[in-house]
Amino acid sequence: MATRTITLRTGDARDIAIVETLMTAAFEPRYGEAWTRGQCMGVIAMPGVRLTLATVDDAAAGFALIRSVADEAELLLLAVAPGFRRRGVGTALLRAVSGECAANGVKDFHLEVRAGNDAIALYTAHGFTKVGERRGYYRGAQGQAYDAHTFRKPL
Repeated sequence: MATRTITLRTGDARDIAIVETLMTAAFEPRYGEAWTRGQCMGVIAMPGVRLTLATVDDAAAGFALIRSVADEAELLLLAVAPGFRRRGVGTALLRAVSGECAANGVKDFHLEVRAGNDAIALYTAHGFTKVGERRGYYRGAQGQAYDAHTFRKPL
């Protein structure tokens, strides 16, 4: 499938079904990275949180969820449907939320990702550097522990 047009738009709680569908497709259950509907709804309602949705030719392709407080922001979730990976969707989302953060006075952009996640290549390609590690942070479906790496990018 050739990616044609990536369209980004601001989302809200009415888009929770799209977020759930994308998380189910994008996050392998064995790692325990997907959030529940309740977790997503609770976070989306918080001040400083923004949901950005990506579509490709009207198909849901990915989303980014960020939270900003003062001059810092955190990428809470970024998901790209498997059929749209390596087609610019993750890059478009990451550039958009980074640009929005910078325009709103954010100086430091943070994220956390499971060790070994392929998305680390995307983050480092866009200027994020590893600044820490949380041992056994993620709990998989069978109780396995997976480390989390924390990254930072100055804006």
